[in-house]
Amino acid sequence: MSLNQLQLSLQFGPSAEASAHRELLSRARVTRWIRHALAVDAEITVRIVDAEEGQKLNREYRKKDYATNVLTFDYQQEPTVMADLVLCAPVVEREAREQNKTLEEHYAHLLVHGTLHAQGWDHETSEEDADEMEAYETDIMKEMGYEDPYAK
Repeated sequence: MSLNQLQLSLQFGPSAEASAHRELLSRARVTRWIRHALAVDAEITVRIVDAEEGQKLNREYRKKDYATNVLTFDYQQEPTVMADLVLCAPVVEREAREQNKTLEEHYAHLLVHGTLHAQGWDHETSEEDADEMEAYETDIMKEMGYEDPYAK
């Protein structure tokens, strides 16, 4: 299987949580996870942030006043994808614990999820679109050796 090319910028915001996540989120792992979800070549910045920065970005750009797990800022979808993916470390960690997942598999899933959003996938448009996106995410995750992220 041939994977598309990725130019990755990996950033960690200044927070206590970020240092604990740096080892897990190696450039090689993040690149692998994103490349498996790409339909075309891409230039993507991944930024790991604390709750304060995550909440500020979600409030400013989505008008929702809480920190969320992943925010996708897509700037271009063709001929290459250009996007920023912002993941809130404390939210990702809490959700992994609540969902009985490893931090690794939850980060992998959220990076796949955000990468699909960057390519125009949207689960908020209809139930059919949500089902299709979830099925595709599940296929990608299984292809990489992970369990179905939506399994209860």
